[in-house]
Amino acid sequence: MSKNINLANRMIPCLLILSLSFNQTSLADSQKYIKKGGDGFSLKTQSTNAYIKQLEAENGIQYSKITHSRGAYVTSMCYTKTYDDDTGKTYNPCYSCHTKGILPNYYNDTNLQFEYNFPKELTKNPYSNLFKDKTADITAISDSSILKYIRQSNYFDPQGKIELAEKLPKNWAGYRPDCYFNFDQEGFDKSTEGQITGWRAFRYYPFLGTFWPSNGSTDDVLIRLDKRFAINNNGQFDLSFYKLNLSIVEALIKQKDIPLSQAINEQDYGVDLNHNGHLDKAKIISAKIQSYIGQAKKDLANEKIHLAPGLFPENTEFLHSVRYLDWDDAQEHIMLSARMKELRYAKKIGWSSYSQINRMAKSELWEIDALDSTKAQLVTFRGNYEQGLNNPNSWVYQGFIEDKKGDLRPQTHEETIACMGCHSHLGATTDSVFAFPRKFTGVAPNQQDYGWNHWSQKGLIAISEPKVSYKDYGEQYEYSFYLQNNHSGNEFRDNQEVIQKFFNKDGTANKSSFKQLHQDISILLFPSKQRALKLNKAYKTIVDKQSYIFGRDANATVVKNVYKTVKDKQLTGITQGILRK
Repeated sequence: MSKNINLANRMIPCLLILSLSFNQTSLADSQKYIKKGGDGFSLKTQSTNAYIKQLEAENGIQYSKITHSRGAYVTSMCYTKTYDDDTGKTYNPCYSCHTKGILPNYYNDTNLQFEYNFPKELTKNPYSNLFKDKTADITAISDSSILKYIRQSNYFDPQGKIELAEKLPKNWAGYRPDCYFNFDQEGFDKSTEGQITGWRAFRYYPFLGTFWPSNGSTDDVLIRLDKRFAINNNGQFDLSFYKLNLSIVEALIKQKDIPLSQAINEQDYGVDLNHNGHLDKAKIISAKIQSYIGQAKKDLANEKIHLAPGLFPENTEFLHSVRYLDWDDAQEHIMLSARMKELRYAKKIGWSSYSQINRMAKSELWEIDALDSTKAQLVTFRGNYEQGLNNPNSWVYQGFIEDKKGDLRPQTHEETIACMGCHSHLGATTDSVFAFPRKFTGVAPNQQDYGWNHWSQKGLIAISEPKVSYKDYGEQYEYSFYLQNNHSGNEFRDNQEVIQKFFNKDGTANKSSFKQLHQDISILLFPSKQRALKLNKAYKTIVDKQSYIFGRDANATVVKNVYKTVKDKQLTGITQGILRK
């Protein structure tokens, strides 16, 4: 994903379909921006009920009824065999997710590195797609046809409008797509009329394993703060205030000082950004900052919003598109496809204090110290397919996915449950979120690791490998450390390209490849064209059958390193856990 993963030539500029946009001149007006289902949309008159019934009939799915498993929040990777019968070795991909959280994440699911602690209902692996050989179906799909398919946008229609926003009924109560994927130099999304939508793209280190493009998907993530964060002290829209508030949120989430591209006169904002006790020239935003700026500062003082290290403010939104692996013949590497596999949306709809988060974590029977475990209980998430499902930390998650024709449709309730495990009860996240804490640190657009860009503008090539500190292991190259502990590029240990590139035939590390990885993470993250096309085809077979509830993994053949059934409190064989500092 570099400028190399380029969407610009694939996405048709779309017409303005919003009645009000982000850059309104008053707080009262700005609070109306991006109306959900407002009169600004040109919509069909079809009701939500009729729309859903039509989708059910066309795709053979059920929107409200659980037809297979209520436990889809437990991922397919959690059934991985960590012990290799052939080599007698034990591997640990589990630590990447299951660890002791960094406060205020009070979850500690380290025990899941040591045992398969599933609710009784989930001891049988529900992801039957893992055990299907898709070779015949894949062979029937030509390279040219899959490339043609993934290069057709299912987000914009031929007229350049956001297709799903047009299709969703007028009384749709959930999120209505409103991002144009039209980014300026600083990653701000704009309508074709140049209006700020509030969405801002950021570049980040892809999370370990499954989320690497080498395993089947490209993706991007955008953030949007509540409108008040873009309003200055005079009640006017001011992009400089929005940019600075975004950086304040970054410092709070990372709990680290954030450098600024140029010195800021704190007197212009009335906030001690560098936390030195004076209003002077700030070159950093301190991790200890105690206020937002502009209207958000006023609302913080009036307790309309909140601020705390490690937590996002209320009404923060994320938009996450998951895409196929397109191929750039000129550059000879992958790039983002125009077609989306999924469009995922999250919004923080409330606030929980540290003590409340701590109580919730302690109340979860399956969030316990390693090996001192009790039987896991089946978790139920409140909500519905239309407005999304709620996690304990006041976030709501909703998604859209390809239908049989390849158009985006709302996920069913059961399909949406699959989002919840990774964004709930997990030690690895920060306020339930993965990507933003991993945002690149560069602050100037000319820097290779500039954080505020979309992947279509600047990508992953020549990005140095990140370092992470682990208890008992000290500072380590993050991706190299994962490879050494898992011996593959995915949890199932069947990514042969990664294995052959980074390990010799005798299983020892290929030092040359690891040395290259330290300087350029794309040599690990990018698959070959042959693998990319095969993974695209494998996923397309799932789309054709609309069998997402049986697993969304793009496996071409039967996955071998995974259990069909696990025993009660079965041990993984891992004896030494891995924890972040």
